[in-house]
Amino acid sequence: MAKKIILALIIIILIVFLGIVFLGNDSVDIYIDGENVSVETTTFADIDKHGLNEKICDYTLNVMNDTTTDISSYKNNVGNLCREYGLEDAEINLDSSIGSNQIPVIIYVDGTSMLPTLQDGQTVLLNKTHNVNVGDIVVADSDEYGGIIKRVDQINGNNIHLVSDNKEISYEYINGYLYEIKGISTWVDISDINGVVIDY
Repeated sequence: MAKKIILALIIIILIVFLGIVFLGNDSVDIYIDGENVSVETTTFADIDKHGLNEKICDYTLNVMNDTTTDISSYKNNVGNLCREYGLEDAEINLDSSIGSNQIPVIIYVDGTSMLPTLQDGQTVLLNKTHNVNVGDIVVADSDEYGGIIKRVDQINGNNIHLVSDNKEISYEYINGYLYEIKGISTWVDISDINGVVIDY
């Protein structure tokens, strides 16, 4: 009888040990669909999971509009938030509507400069990346024009030339002067690119 009790205790200890080893890993699972963020933290640690999830959601929403944050710095910063809440080595898993380790953003087109490809008021899905190629449609921050959505025309090192798809030229009288109205043609730095349009 004593052998059975000792054997049962050994089995229980092994089960508990294996459970800690295989189930005890802290993880943060994040999902982004371009507009919304969901976060689920799995841990046996006694922490404020709701508070941590809320902080990660707020941070992620800010990242979707920040041109300087890439996937590596995003995960590092989420890891820092986890450590603030007592999770030292949490595994950060990012999934999205466009795949793992991608940050999608939904953008609204404002204006007619990308006709006929994009319509005024249309929504497009943006992959937050600086990996651009000639022919891509990108969203960028221009010193001259502000936030723009344009096509990549040329790449020269870190300098990206962007143009409008709408090639129509019109003329407008404003305060007695005749102005030529045409699409934008401008250079931006690669760091000014918010991302590449992947669906419209």
